[in-house]
Amino acid sequence: MENSTLTEAAYWAACYLNGQTGWDIGYPSPALMDFLEQLPDKTISVLVPGAGMGWEAAAAFHIGFKKVFYLDFAVSAAGRFQQAHPWFPEHQVLVQDFFALEGQFDLVLEQTFFCSLHPSKRADWVHKCFQLLQPGGIIAGLLFNHEFAHQGPPYGGTESEYRTLLSSGFEVEHMEVTDKSIKPRALRELFFVARKKSLLH
Repeated sequence: MENSTLTEAAYWAACYLNGQTGWDIGYPSPALMDFLEQLPDKTISVLVPGAGMGWEAAAAFHIGFKKVFYLDFAVSAAGRFQQAHPWFPEHQVLVQDFFALEGQFDLVLEQTFFCSLHPSKRADWVHKCFQLLQPGGIIAGLLFNHEFAHQGPPYGGTESEYRTLLSSGFEVEHMEVTDKSIKPRALRELFFVARKKSLLH
């Protein structure tokens, strides 16, 4: 693991230990739950990267997605998740760096992980999602549709920027402002669905 990754892991671990988790809304994202509940095939494998307290991972498992995988490289976050959800399969709790992960999934569920990454890593994120997804697999989730005045994380962006970024490996099937954001983020989040192309450009 590179020193930069170790430094990032320590930063996020400290955030959890110190209770500095402003991104954590305390329950599953309504927009993501609405999406999951509409999926007809619950046998698919789902990856939730940067899962933190894992609200979406636990809720997805609860509604029938038995192959949902929690991923975070903050040991403190994973420990809290397991303590809160002792029934969640231990072998599906992955404590490691997203960019070092190996495996194949049908769906990558995005909730505040992308915005935690420095913009210089966004192309790497697209490439890694492409690598991790099965043919025809999808990324779905939420992205901020504005820039932040303060130094990130979180880091924002624009719809046009995201569409361009994703176009190297994905067809964007849906991307628009969601009406299912929590009140503090109303009109500031895009819900998107992007399907993996046959080739990465």
